[in-house]
Amino acid sequence: MRFSTKAIHVGQNPDKTTGAIIPPIYLTSTYVQEAPNQHNGYDYTRAGNPNYTNLEQTLASLEEGAYATVFSSGLGAITALISILKKDDLVLAGNDLYGGTFRLFNNIFSNFGVNLKIIDTQNIQEVENSMKLKPKAIFLETPSNPLLKITDIQTINKIAKKYYVLTFVDNTFATPYFQKPLNLGADAIIHSTTKYIGGHSDIIGGVVITNNEKIKEKIDFARKAIGLNPSPFDCWLISRGIKTLALRMEKHFQNAFKIAKFLESHKKVKKVHYPGLPSHSQHQLAKKQMNGFGGIVSVEFDLTLEQTKKLISNFKLFSLAESLGGVESLVDHPASMTHASISKEEREKNGLKDSLIRFSIGIEDEKDLIEDLCEGIDQIIFSK
Repeated sequence: MRFSTKAIHVGQNPDKTTGAIIPPIYLTSTYVQEAPNQHNGYDYTRAGNPNYTNLEQTLASLEEGAYATVFSSGLGAITALISILKKDDLVLAGNDLYGGTFRLFNNIFSNFGVNLKIIDTQNIQEVENSMKLKPKAIFLETPSNPLLKITDIQTINKIAKKYYVLTFVDNTFATPYFQKPLNLGADAIIHSTTKYIGGHSDIIGGVVITNNEKIKEKIDFARKAIGLNPSPFDCWLISRGIKTLALRMEKHFQNAFKIAKFLESHKKVKKVHYPGLPSHSQHQLAKKQMNGFGGIVSVEFDLTLEQTKKLISNFKLFSLAESLGGVESLVDHPASMTHASISKEEREKNGLKDSLIRFSIGIEDEKDLIEDLCEGIDQIIFSK
């Protein structure tokens, strides 16, 4: 069964009672039992719900994984994974990490003795050398947020396995439509299903997908014990959104590629970060491990910081907002928004400049989006 067919049919069987083609929303907190601990697979929705099961089956299938566990958010999914570690365990992570993930490690789990070390995961020798520190896990984002750096998943997994280190990959930007890290050796994949998988900016959710039964057991327990469960309604909405994932990702990619090429040629643009462009330093690696380059384009404009902030506040079609992956186009200033929890010194050390703008390219007509960009930039250039 191919991707688009899986997205529509796996985990989405018609309701057995009524024949309804769309499974219902199970808005229940508890379930009647025939006798103590004798039930139909569910006892309390914090631990499980039919809408969770349906969505988990779909997502595991799309990532070609054995198991999936859904959570209340992407950070909830990461929390569950980190919770399988112990005091004094070390996690390595790439040097272009989403601000919320960095904050979770640095401000929360550091209090419990789980330590984070930032390294350059594009530098294979640095990764190999870092194994001397005896980490328990390595956390990868590829493409990364917001600089769209590409990490060689397969090579790093080979190194990690040699040292019995777990590899976790945040696959939110690529989605399983463009990249399948489990097939490249990853131990677990994380998604913020809030983004492309849900696709309509109307839910918050997360998932961990794995082929490792022990990881599955531990994160299922974490969801129940810590209370990281999503709502059945959100899972139902994600199941609805995922049916069009393939169509949406194709359009996101087409639009983003055209806009990246347009911006790269604009006189007021210093640099465009997009792995689909031949000018991207890791374009060949992206082509090797991805079959499409996604809908995020990050840009450094040749403008002052004041002009840059004014620019992103004046677009008509690009809404100034955090998040990404919805059908509508968004623009974000990482330094003051999504990555503000990372110090300026740390951001600049890792290449994230205050002038960087991140565009989440939607599925509107690309000509309208390019016209909006032109008008917005011209307004800044010619304003007095």
